[in-house]
Amino acid sequence: MFDMSRMSAPLHGRGGRLAPAARLLVCAALPWYACVWLGTSTAPVAAALPAVLILRGDVFAAPRLALERLAGVAVGVLLSVAVLHWLPTGPLSFPVLLVCACAGMYLLGRRGSPNQQVLITALVIYSTPVPGYPLARLEESAVGIAVVALLGPLLWPPDPYRETARGLEEYRTGLADRLARTAARAATPAPAGVPAPAPAPAAAFALWHRPYELSAALEHRTGRLLLLPPRRDAAGAAGPLRPRLRLAARTAPALQFLTREVETRPAADDASARAMAPLIEATGRALDEALRGGSGAERLRLARELEAAHRAAHPGARDAVLRAGIHLTHQVLAEHLGPTAH
Repeated sequence: MFDMSRMSAPLHGRGGRLAPAARLLVCAALPWYACVWLGTSTAPVAAALPAVLILRGDVFAAPRLALERLAGVAVGVLLSVAVLHWLPTGPLSFPVLLVCACAGMYLLGRRGSPNQQVLITALVIYSTPVPGYPLARLEESAVGIAVVALLGPLLWPPDPYRETARGLEEYRTGLADRLARTAARAATPAPAGVPAPAPAPAAAFALWHRPYELSAALEHRTGRLLLLPPRRDAAGAAGPLRPRLRLAARTAPALQFLTREVETRPAADDASARAMAPLIEATGRALDEALRGGSGAERLRLARELEAAHRAAHPGARDAVLRAGIHLTHQVLAEHLGPTAH
C-alpha cells in the first residue's frame, strides 16, 4: 500500500535534520554573543528569538520573513512606548495598547497572515516597564534578524534538485503500486451490484497532485537562489531531473482518468476491462522505466502492441473511453523518449 506520509515528510533521516539544527544553533548563538559584546543586556533573548521564529523549511524565505519581523518589532516598540508615555500602566492603558497592536498587526500583515510580532513586542515591552528596555529590545531584535537574513540561507543550504529527485522517486513508487492495484481490479472485476473498494479521496488526490507540487517547489526554490551559486540539474545515473518531472506531471491526469474508469466499471463480466489488465501492467512498466531515467522504448512498443490488439478486439465506444488514459500516456511517453520510441 502506498504510504502518503512518505511524500509529505520534508526531511529524511538523521542527516536531513542535522543541517537545520546546526543552522538554527549558529543563527541563535551568534547574535546572542554579539549583543552581549555590545552590552545591550546580559541575557539578550530577543537576539536569539529570530532564528527560532524565522528559520523554516524554506530557508530562502528567511530574508523576507526577517524584514517582516523587523517591521513588526519596530511598530510594536513605537506603540508600546507611545501608550506608556500618555497612559499609566493599568486597566485603561492595556486595552488601548491591545487594540492598537492588533490593528498594526493586521495592517502589516501579508496575504491574510497578520504580523504577530507587533502584538508580541508591544505586550512584552508593556509588561517590562524598565527604562531603556524598548531600545535594547529593538537593537537585539535587529541584530538577530540581520544574522538570520544574511547568514541563514548561506549555512548548509538545501539542494532543491536532490529533494525533488527524492520526491519523484516516492511518487514513482506510489504510482507503480496504484497501477498494479488497478490492473488487479481490471483482471478480477467486482461482482455485479458490489461497489469496488476505492482509495481514500485525500490519498488519491495527493498522489496525482504530487508531480505538480514537486515542479512548483523546484521552480520556486531555484528561482530564489540569489545569494548562492545555483546548483545544476546535471545528468547523472538517473538522467536529468526536469524532463522526468515533466513526464510525471503530463501523465498524471491520464492515469488518474484510467484508474477511475477501471475502478468504477460496473459490469462484472466485462471482457474489455479484463483484457485491460496486461495493457495497464505493460504501460506501467514502460512509464516506471522512463521515470527512473531509462529508455523504456522497448516496453512502450510492447504496450502499444497490446493497445492495438485491444482496440481490434474491442472497438466499441465504451472501450475507447476505457483506453483513453492508456493512449494519452503512450503519446506523452513517446514524446518524452523521442526518436527511440518510434
